[in-house]
Amino acid sequence: MEFNGTFTIEDVTAEEVWVALSDPVMIKQALPGCQFLVEVDDENPDFDELAEESPDEDPPILPDADIDDVTDRALEEGKHYAALMQLSVGSVKPSFETIVTIDRRDFPEMEASGSGGSGNSSFEMNSGMKLVETDEGVDVEWWAETDVFGRIAQMGQRVINPVANRVINQFFSKVEAQLTDVSQTSGLRDRIKGMF
Repeated sequence: MEFNGTFTIEDVTAEEVWVALSDPVMIKQALPGCQFLVEVDDENPDFDELAEESPDEDPPILPDADIDDVTDRALEEGKHYAALMQLSVGSVKPSFETIVTIDRRDFPEMEASGSGGSGNSSFEMNSGMKLVETDEGVDVEWWAETDVFGRIAQMGQRVINPVANRVINQFFSKVEAQLTDVSQTSGLRDRIKGMF
């Protein structure tokens, strides 16, 4: 299955969107059903152990976080990240153990690949995004190619597409809300701009 689209975020810079979409804590908070998102050393981590180690509270995100802390924990090219995500697909609410690898990260473009599984369902995906500045703000041009297997695959695109679109729209809406706070924080915009 192929998904793509453009999400426009107004009154922000490409640099601000890049910092936000490079912060695993902000991504975790913006992704519906994401219980944790952490860097891991290999592609076969113990998800039960990761869940136990997951902190009760996330560290601050922008605009409340120190910009240096945010950039220190930013996604890195070649690194692996584990996420546990619970999604509602029709009458099923699977929790997917997911591994994502950042394949390319070169401002203003990023590409990632990954796979995940939940009992009798699994998926593989490749995805990417490109940030394009406009007169109004920034267009996030994104795409994803996904193969789905097992019980969820049997439901077909008629069920899967609305779920994917709901997750993507909720994700970008939360990122947009957070970035609105960033753009209104005195001096933060200049600090971010100065990092590029």
